[in-house]
Amino acid sequence: MKNFYFIVDWPTSIKPFYVKPKSTGTECESFDLMYRNLELSSGSTRIQNKHELIERMKKQGLNTEAFDFHLKVFDYGMPPHAGFGLGLERLMMSMCNVDNIRDVVLFPRDIDRLSP
Repeated sequence: MKNFYFIVDWPTSIKPFYVKPKSTGTECESFDLMYRNLELSSGSTRIQNKHELIERMKKQGLNTEAFDFHLKVFDYGMPPHAGFGLGLERLMMSMCNVDNIRDVVLFPRDIDRLSP
């Protein structure tokens, strides 16, 4: 277990628009779970306030009209929520102690194999 660690306190400026900033405003509520030098998972608390979300979108130069369908949900109220993504193949790499992801992918792709 000594090879697993979390990276936290990410700068808000390099994270997606939906990641919730901390009260400082310069860091956000997000993490990366690492195994040695391999990222296994990323996650964050999400912004639940529509106006705050729109402000973050504008700061990142996004067209808010392109996200109307997503933003309409916030008109009905949004509870506090979070999410994460786990790289299954990367987890398998760490569990099996292999260096190449193709060794743990069911249908690896390369120049000679572009479809399963």
